[in-house]
Amino acid sequence: MTHYTGSGPYCYANSLAMVLGDAAPTPAVIEVLTGSPFGFELLGGTLPLFDPYGWNPDLGLDAALRLLGARCERTSGGTAEEAEDRLRDRSARGPVLVGPVDMGLLLHQPGTPSTDGGDHFVVVLETDGGTVVFHDPHGHPYATLPVTDFVAAWEAKAVGYTDAPYVMRSGFVRERHVAPEEALRRSLSDARRWLAVDGDRPVPAGTLGGAEGLEALAARADRGLDAGTRAFMAYFAVRVGARRLSDAAHCLESLGLSGAAAVAAGQSRLVGSVQHPLVTGDDRTLAGLLRRLAPTYERLRTALASETC
Repeated sequence: MTHYTGSGPYCYANSLAMVLGDAAPTPAVIEVLTGSPFGFELLGGTLPLFDPYGWNPDLGLDAALRLLGARCERTSGGTAEEAEDRLRDRSARGPVLVGPVDMGLLLHQPGTPSTDGGDHFVVVLETDGGTVVFHDPHGHPYATLPVTDFVAAWEAKAVGYTDAPYVMRSGFVRERHVAPEEALRRSLSDARRWLAVDGDRPVPAGTLGGAEGLEALAARADRGLDAGTRAFMAYFAVRVGARRLSDAAHCLESLGLSGAAAVAAGQSRLVGSVQHPLVTGDDRTLAGLLRRLAPTYERLRTALASETC
C-alpha cells in the first residue's frame, strides 16, 4: 500500500515526539501507541469521534509513554497563579508538554477567540517575563502569548474529558530503550481491548461505541446532518480518523500482520471517502459509507486476535 505522508491534526503525538527528542519514534507510531485508531464513539450520543469508546488523549499519552519505556511528571490543578509558577519552574529545566488547552483561546491563531476550538496540546519552551514561548504543532513554531492569555486557554474549561485544569507533563526520562517495533507489538493487547468496546468505561451519558455509534450517526445522516456536526466532521474528525487508520495499517503491516493491516487500510479508505459527500451535503451517500464502516471494527478485532493470540 502507498502510505500517506502529510499534515494532520496530530497535536499530542507531535508534541510528545518533540519533548522526547531524537530518540522519539515518528508521530505516526506514537499515534498508534496511544490506541486512538482502534474504535469509534458517538460521544454523548451527538459528537462523532474516530477513537475508541472511553478513550481520550490524556489516557493515550500515558499509554504511549509506558510502551516507549519513558516516564515524566504529570501535574494539574491549583490556581492560575500556582499553575503559572509551575510552568515557569518546569520550563526553565526543559520542554513541557502542556494540555489539554482550549484551542479557541490560543489567540495567536487566526479566527480566535472562538467557542468551538476543541482540545489541543503544545510544547512550552520557556516562560520569559510576561510571555510564554511554545511550539504549536498546528503549524506555529516558536509561537508566543502573554502569560495571562496562555493560562486562560490552559484552564481548558470547555474540554470535557479533563478532571482538572492546568495539566502538564515535564521531566521526561527514557528509563529503557524500546524499539518502535517492540512498542507496537506490546500495544496490540491494548488495541484489542479498545476494539472490544468495554461498556464499563466512564463516558458521558448517551455515548455509543463502535458499530452502534456509527449506525446511529448514519441514521442522523438519513434525516439530514446538522450544520455543527457536519463542520466538526469535515474540519477535524474525518481528517484525523482517516489518518489514524492509515497509520495503524502501516504499523500493522510493518509487524507482518497482513490481515489486520488490510482491514485497517480498508477502514481508512472508507473514512477518507466520507469527506466529499460530507462537504457537498450528499447525506444519502454519507449514511451508506458509515453503515459500511460500522462492522469493520469488529473485523479488525477478529483479525488482530487471529494473528496475535
